[in-house]
Amino acid sequence: MRRLRADELPAGTVDLAKALIGCVLVRNAPEGGSAGRIVETEAYVIGDPASHAYRGKSRRNASMFLAAHRAYVYKIYGTSFCMNVTSERANEGAAVLVRALEPLAGLDLIERRRRTTRAIDLCRGPGRLCQALAIDAALDGVDLLRGRELWLAAASADPRPLGTSRRIGITKASRRRLRFFERGNPFVSGPKKMSW
Repeated sequence: MRRLRADELPAGTVDLAKALIGCVLVRNAPEGGSAGRIVETEAYVIGDPASHAYRGKSRRNASMFLAAHRAYVYKIYGTSFCMNVTSERANEGAAVLVRALEPLAGLDLIERRRRTTRAIDLCRGPGRLCQALAIDAALDGVDLLRGRELWLAAASADPRPLGTSRRIGITKASRRRLRFFERGNPFVSGPKKMSW
């Protein structure tokens, strides 16, 4: 897989959220490599009341204020991690949540981490994909274009048509159409009616 270059990715949170569809997220862990094709994202733009950055920089969200293409990893509900790609200039506070992957490599390892062989349940949803690729707080702030442990690779195939909808699981600014996904891909999370 070929590592992505910064000049191949657009500036701006919404454009990046769209451009990441089809790109590959690669994880090199001590126990082996794994990877998945990004099929669903959500944009959390500057000034967004649903964003962790809305109230300013804190110890928890500091990585969200890094320059573009860094990992912002945080824990939700005290149990699951979520991974974002920072998307603006340093200190601006915006990111793209990676919501779902189509597994591509390291399937045995992914299945072992997820404790299931049911393909549809391996990386569908932000918590599941982090568990599947062993993404945790140790990877918060990693440079996704230059890092060794977690990085972004160029698209492995042309994506299907892009769909858009409101974001999932939020209450503030919930009607904004800032969720992007590959239409008809079975690995997209959320209700089926929101995958077309």
